[in-house]
Amino acid sequence: MLIRDITEADFPAVLALNLESEHFLSPLSRARLEALHRQSTYQKVIEEEGRIAAFILTFCADADYDSPNFLWFKERYPSFLYVDRLVVRREFQGKGCGKALYQDLLTYCLKQNLPRITCEVDILPPNEVSLRFHRAHGFREVGSHRPYDGKKKVLMLEKCVPQA
Repeated sequence: MLIRDITEADFPAVLALNLESEHFLSPLSRARLEALHRQSTYQKVIEEEGRIAAFILTFCADADYDSPNFLWFKERYPSFLYVDRLVVRREFQGKGCGKALYQDLLTYCLKQNLPRITCEVDILPPNEVSLRFHRAHGFREVGSHRPYDGKKKVLMLEKCVPQA
């Protein structure tokens, strides 16, 4: 399992993975991915068996990002790393890709002295797999809201980064 930075050559695979999970994520066009790639703080893929098995995109609190979920955290915390999306290809789910990305992300946060990792998980429509995953990795609920004109309801989660 190789964790490495996302490159432009990975964009087709990242877009395909996003589309595979779009019922839980916002749509992602090539142009939008290029814009997010330029702003993202920590962006990685897992390469397994010569294929992209997973990816993660994150943003620091000072990013100029328009996601209502990101903005919810920005209103409440001066410093955080927001996980915009972590996607694992279906055939690689349950094989440690998400865990490996979060372990690498935690190491990054420690080095950057970032106090918390934040994200949201859909509860309308429900994403039970993601909620169980995040709870198992130490995330706790800090609120909820209904972005996108109330079409979704999301739990807002955080994980405090233990400082060395």
